[in-house]
Amino acid sequence: GGTAMAAVRDVEIDPDGTFKYILVRLQRPGGEEQRHIVRGTKAAEFHNHIFEKVNPEMEKLGYECKCLGGGKIDHNSKDKKIRVFGLSTGYGKADHSVTVEILKKVYTDYEITWSDDKK
Repeated sequence: GGTAMAAVRDVEIDPDGTFKYILVRLQRPGGEEQRHIVRGTKAAEFHNHIFEKVNPEMEKLGYECKCLGGGKIDHNSKDKKIRVFGLSTGYGKADHSVTVEILKKVYTDYEITWSDDKK
């Protein structure tokens, strides 16, 4: 059912700082239902480190993961601002507008912007 998918958080990002992020599509094998999640952390030196962590977690829950691209997130929790920008060398650029829509669901009182700037 949809309960396992509901248990997966839309967004898991660091509370502060500038860090790499990826946009991931989850899908049941052979199923229609899919959703997108955002994952980002300063701990990841490369975008694939994030994917290598999230992929086995999602496979355990029975999802196929596809990384749709990456970029960077600048998270300022004090000013309640998030900026999404940049790209991933390995995965290409995520659709930052999709990322922003997902972030807005979680950070409802934030000012969230995106651009294709590298920095």
